[in-house]
Amino acid sequence: MSVRRLKLWQDKIATEVEIAGSGNPLVFLHGPWGLPVNRPFLDLLAESHCVYAPKHPGTSQGDSEAVHQIDDWWDLIVYYGELFDRLELSAPALVGHSFGGMLACEIAATVPAAASRLVLIDPIGLWREDVPVRNWMLLPEDERRRVLFAEPAGVAAQQFFSLPAEGEARIEAQAAFVWAQACTGKFVWPIPDKGLKKHIHRVAMPTLIIWGCADGVIAPAYAEEFARRIPKSRVELIDGTGHLPHLEQTKRVVQLVNEFLKS
Repeated sequence: MSVRRLKLWQDKIATEVEIAGSGNPLVFLHGPWGLPVNRPFLDLLAESHCVYAPKHPGTSQGDSEAVHQIDDWWDLIVYYGELFDRLELSAPALVGHSFGGMLACEIAATVPAAASRLVLIDPIGLWREDVPVRNWMLLPEDERRRVLFAEPAGVAAQQFFSLPAEGEARIEAQAAFVWAQACTGKFVWPIPDKGLKKHIHRVAMPTLIIWGCADGVIAPAYAEEFARRIPKSRVELIDGTGHLPHLEQTKRVVQLVNEFLKS
């Protein structure tokens, strides 16, 4: 893996992009908990693709205040358009999880030529009063595991919540985990519906929607909600997984993504 460091947004934001593998380009947009928790998934994807994984503004090392340069949701979309231009990516496959799924979907709707194929993993971005999205930032500690994971005591959950044993490293990891949620939550709450429902019909590329059947953050009913609004889409529900199916059943999700991108 290599890390490319860029200065964007009139040189006001230091951006890190992790790059691994070879083959056709694939951009992964991470969820609210930062990029590092996704590395087992990205490592497998990199066996078949050249994976570009940018860190959202504010989550790059040494530039935690960068998120304050982005005022609103549409600033963020333009920022990512600038990043794609600087990386010289021409219609890569675009994969997004949770917050990153909402972002990927909005990019695809705003500039349909920006991606060749779209994969959404438990994305937020729509809202239904009958099944409201849970605010993961406010979840009590004892509830967080069972909301995010189908197996709260499983290996994936243990790895997700693991912290260094050392005092200073432990504090830094905890702070980064919380700050990543703050940097993404800025563009989500109070309600994670920033107008995607008005634009989503413009998503023109083939789209795969992957959803954990035990997602306690955003109900699987939203999978069909997204599919109903995206013309060329299909849904894959993954048993035994929660809001992070790509971590609980990594090989299965990678298989689905690879098959979809080859088809």
